[in-house]
Amino acid sequence: MKYIPLYLAAVLLICLAPMPYGYYTLVRFLATVVFGIYAYRCYMTKKEGLTWVFVTLALLFQPFAKVALGREIWNVVDVIVAIGLIALFFWERNEGQKVDKGHTPISPIDSLKVETKEDNRIEFKLEGKLAPKELVYVASEEDKALTDLFETKPEVFEGWGQMIGFHIVYLPLLMKRLADKKVLQYRAPYLSDTELAKATIGNDFLLQYLEHPGEKGRIKHGFIRTENIHRGGDGKDKAINRFYPLSSNSTEPIGDQLHRIGKQIFEEKSQQERLLEKRGGHDDFGAPISSGADDHFNSQLGEENIDDLIEEVKERIAKLRQRGISQYILEQLIHPDDRLSRLVITKDYRLLLPDYNNMEIKMEPLVKAVYLLFLNHPEGIMFKYLPDYREELAHIYNKVKPWGLTDRALQSIEDVTNPLLNSINEKCARIRGAFVGQFDDHMARKYYIDGLRGEAKRIALPRDLVVWE
Repeated sequence: MKYIPLYLAAVLLICLAPMPYGYYTLVRFLATVVFGIYAYRCYMTKKEGLTWVFVTLALLFQPFAKVALGREIWNVVDVIVAIGLIALFFWERNEGQKVDKGHTPISPIDSLKVETKEDNRIEFKLEGKLAPKELVYVASEEDKALTDLFETKPEVFEGWGQMIGFHIVYLPLLMKRLADKKVLQYRAPYLSDTELAKATIGNDFLLQYLEHPGEKGRIKHGFIRTENIHRGGDGKDKAINRFYPLSSNSTEPIGDQLHRIGKQIFEEKSQQERLLEKRGGHDDFGAPISSGADDHFNSQLGEENIDDLIEEVKERIAKLRQRGISQYILEQLIHPDDRLSRLVITKDYRLLLPDYNNMEIKMEPLVKAVYLLFLNHPEGIMFKYLPDYREELAHIYNKVKPWGLTDRALQSIEDVTNPLLNSINEKCARIRGAFVGQFDDHMARKYYIDGLRGEAKRIALPRDLVVWE
């Protein structure tokens, strides 16, 4: 936005010369957009007078219901507005210089240091890691005016966050939103609506993950963001979070504080990006190439990786995660335990989890038949022996979908029991997706087909929890 006032002023002054009609229409569009943006910025920083000035200018120049003033009057307006824009440019530049004097950017060399009294970096345990585009409000002391503003006018902070490219997270409000969208029930499907309604969280929630609890005094109230991850002296990964104090008791207006924080974040991110470029990237190592289905099987025994899910499940998880809220925060809001539900297979072969609010797991007929096949064999099945189970799978499929053994279905059954094809992996991925699309992998992995490469794949759910009607 720095030079936009000068550009627009030049465009307006060109209007004094005879130009094609389309040029004037384009100028109207540009002026409306620029004045609209400035009106929004002034509104967010509580500059009411300037807000109304820019709103008026946006309405005056808008091209949809044109204001007919005549060419001579419009020329006068263009000159006056151009002069005002030039004055605005110099005013903003002077204000920026004042802010620069009060804020000393951290040098790239200093940014490599983690624990210095001068900078705003604080070491957290890995559970305190945030998503790249998150700014989370934290407080060890209450600032009532700030909390009231967050709860009554969250759009003020959300709008500012959008301007600087961050999602603003206010945890007490987030808890309410997550409960409404049943994200918490995804994390803990055994909780009833009544139990979910009682779930609360405070602004000091993330402070429990401070690597050095004594640093709690540094965080009275403000925002934190994760800058990078580094290996600590104990061999464990740590999150390096930057802290930006924000206070309603400061002599600096909240709008100005937000402007300064946004500028500081931009400078810090630019420095960090330059450092990463100097260090170079890190290569990812793929799995060895093989011709067998078993060698391409993903055991899924490690950390949950959303990229491994089928596309429709990825989209669902993305929605549940509330537009970028980090997995670490969601994992800590409710700590899922190992409370497993019974798995009921009804007479018409529906899959129900009665202890998870009577949840139904839906699958396509062939996928469900594969699932029931593995459910019948608690000892597991090695992929290389799948041809031995072809007849049993066809029998199960005919029960799931009576009169469904068409030539096409028989071919699909033959493909899925061919260990040299990838069909069995696709079905296992869909089975996993059916469960993970309903509740968290922490518990879902007990229900889907899993195992190590080269070993039998099995469903880990204790068979005393399996009920066949």
